Amino acid sequence: MNIHQAERSHIEDIVDFQVVMARETEDLILNHGTVRKGVESLFDDPKKGQYYVVTENKKTIACTLTVPEWSDWRNGTVLWIHSVYVIPEHRRKGIFRLIYEYLKNKVIVDESLMGLRLYVEKSNSKAQKVYESLGMNGEHYRMYEWLKNE
Repeated sequence: MNIHQAERSHIEDIVDFQVVMARETEDLILNHGTVRKGVESLFDDPKKGQYYVVTENKKTIACTLTVPEWSDWRNGTVLWIHSVYVIPEHRRKGIFRLIYEYLKNKVIVDESLMGLRLYVEKSNSKAQKVYESLGMNGEHYRMYEWLKNE
């Protein structure tokens, strides 16, 4: 398995993964065209975020998105981990650990990066256990949101 920065050739896989993930995790049906435009906009403006993919034998088997957040408290950037998706036949094989360690190492070697954050669905206890096993904790913040309807 290999993890690397996604390229435009990965757009269709990323879009498909996001649509499937929303259905699996939140029973939400996303508009494929809207998601495609959203994914493409990151490739058009890398300041918005960066996709990473995990490949095996040239097949995309997982992806994630990092989104930068400026921290005035730390005078640096915290990367938010978003949109993690692993195809079903490759789950429970340590792929998220591979992604996490890859991103953590990026933070360690880059003085402008201060850490990693993510949010998780309250009822997703499996994911929470994985994150805790990697040394992350959910003790600091509770997230609130307001989203405009489409």
